[in-house]
Amino acid sequence: MLKNLSIKNYLLIDDLSISFNNGFSVITGETGAGKSIIVGGISLILGKRADLSVNRDKSKKCIIEGVFDIGSYGLKSLFEDNELDYETDTILRREISSSGKSRAFINDSPVNLNQLSIIGSKIIDIHSQHQNIEVLNSEFQFNLLDLICNNEKRIKDYKTLYNEYKNKSNLLNELINQKNELIQSMDYNKFILNEIDQANILEENLEELENMQSSLSNFEEISTELNYSNQIIFDDEIGLNSTLLNLKNSLNKIAKNSEKYKLLFERISSIKIEVEDLGNEIDDLLNSLEQNPDKLNTIIGKIDLINNLLRKHSVTNLEDLSIFRDNLFEKVNTTKNIDGEIDSLQMECTTLKNSLSDISLKIHEFRNKVIPNLTKEIEHVLSDLGMVNSKFKISLKLTDEFYLNGMDQIEFEFLANKGYEFKKIREAASGGEMSRIMLAIKSIMAKYKQLPSIIFDEIDTGVSGEISKKMGLIMKDLGSKIQTFSITHLPQIAAMGESHFKIYKTDLDGHTKTMMVRLNENDRIVEIAKMLEGNNASESAYIHAKQLLN
Repeated sequence: MLKNLSIKNYLLIDDLSISFNNGFSVITGETGAGKSIIVGGISLILGKRADLSVNRDKSKKCIIEGVFDIGSYGLKSLFEDNELDYETDTILRREISSSGKSRAFINDSPVNLNQLSIIGSKIIDIHSQHQNIEVLNSEFQFNLLDLICNNEKRIKDYKTLYNEYKNKSNLLNELINQKNELIQSMDYNKFILNEIDQANILEENLEELENMQSSLSNFEEISTELNYSNQIIFDDEIGLNSTLLNLKNSLNKIAKNSEKYKLLFERISSIKIEVEDLGNEIDDLLNSLEQNPDKLNTIIGKIDLINNLLRKHSVTNLEDLSIFRDNLFEKVNTTKNIDGEIDSLQMECTTLKNSLSDISLKIHEFRNKVIPNLTKEIEHVLSDLGMVNSKFKISLKLTDEFYLNGMDQIEFEFLANKGYEFKKIREAASGGEMSRIMLAIKSIMAKYKQLPSIIFDEIDTGVSGEISKKMGLIMKDLGSKIQTFSITHLPQIAAMGESHFKIYKTDLDGHTKTMMVRLNENDRIVEIAKMLEGNNASESAYIHAKQLLN
C-alpha cells in the first residue's frame, strides 16, 4: 500500500507530503484543481517518461517520492532478480533536474525506467478511461483465469518445461544448421585432407631436407674442399698433424725444466688431439658424401611439395600445417558425430513436447472449467453498475503452438446492448464501459489474491444516481481487500470513502499552487454539499451530505 507521497517542485505543486491509510480513499476537487497532477506525479515513480517542463521552479530539481508497504505482495524474488535490496517499506523516487535529466531510485539504489516500471507495476495500478488498461492485455486475461482456477503450480511446471524445450530446440536448430554448413563444405574438406595426407610430409624436417639438398647439389665443391682440408691436416711433410707432432716432441724435451714449458706442451698436445679429431670427422664426411641425382630430385620434389602446401593453406611451417590438417579432420568427422547429437536432441524434444502437450491440456481444462461462472460473475457486477444488457464472453482456444503459459489463445469479447453480435472488447467497449469492466474484474480478483494498490481516475464519468452508489459500494468492498483510491466528481462515491482527500488551488506569494489535504468529518460534509450543489450549497445540500456520510 501507498503509505506516503511526497512531491516537490512539480508543475503547480511546491512542496506536498501526505500520508494514506489502507482501505478505500476518495480524492475530490474542482475541475482544474490539480487532480491529474497528483496522478501524473505517481505515474512518474511508476516509470512514466517525464516531460521536460514539469519543474515548477526551473532552478530546482523536481523530486517525487512514494513510500510503500509491500510486505504482503511476495516481491522479494522480483527484487533479487533485478539485483535490488528488498525492504518491506520500499521507497520509489524520481528526480528530474532543471535540464530535464531524469534519475530513478528504488530504496536509494539507482535504477533505469524499465526496472522502475517493472517494480512499480507490482505495487500500484492506475486506471483511467483514457488509458489502455490491462483488460486488453492477453497476459492479464490469462492471469485472471489462472488465478481463479488455481493454475499457478501447473503454469510454473509448464514454464520450466517450456524453457527447457526452447533451449533444446534452439540447440537442435543450431546443430542442424551446422550440419548443413558442414555438408556443403564436406567434399572440399575431404579433398584437402586427402591431399595433405597423401603428400606424407608432416613428419619431415624441412631444414634437414634443405641441408641435404644443398649437400647433394654441391657435391663437387664440397668433395674438393674436404679433400683439400684432409690433405692440410694429414700430409706427411707439411700437414698440420705432422707439424704439431714435431712441435709437441720439441716442447716435451724442455717441459721438465719449468712449469711454463710444461703448460705449453700440454696445450700443444691438446691442439694435436683436436686437429686429429677434426681430420677424422672430415674423413667421415668424405666417406658419407654421395653423388646421387635421383635422391636429389626426390628431395627437391619433396621440398617443393611442402612449400606449395604451406603457401596454399597460408601457413608458415609444417607444425601449423599439421594443426590445419587436424582441424580439417575434426570438421570431416564432426558431421558423423553431429548426427548422433541431433538424433538424441530430437528424442529429447519429442519427449518434452509430449510433456508440454499433456500439461497444456490440463491447464486448458482448468481454465475452461471456470469460464462460465466467471462470466456470470462479471456480468452480475456489470449489471449492478448499470450495464444491465451487457454480455461478457471469454473465448479460449487450444492450439498446436506452445506459448509462454500454455497452448491457449484467449479473447475477451463484449456485447453492450441486445440485438448485436459479440466483438473483441477493445472494439466493443467505450472508455467508461472499459473502466467498469476493469472495476468488476479487479473486485473479483481481489477475492483470490493480494493485488497492488489501485487508483481509479474518474472512471465514474457519465455515471449518476443509483449506479454511482453501487459503484461506490463495489470500490469500498474492494478497499476492504486492497488499498483503493477513487478520484471522483460524484458525491455518492465520495461519501463511501473511509478517508477523504481534497485537492485545491490557492494563491501564495503571487503564485498559484496546488494543495492536498485530508478532510475531517465536518470538512467532508462541506465538500460533499458543494459537490451536490456548488459553492453556494443550500441547507438541504448539507443535510443530504450528512445523510450520504451516514
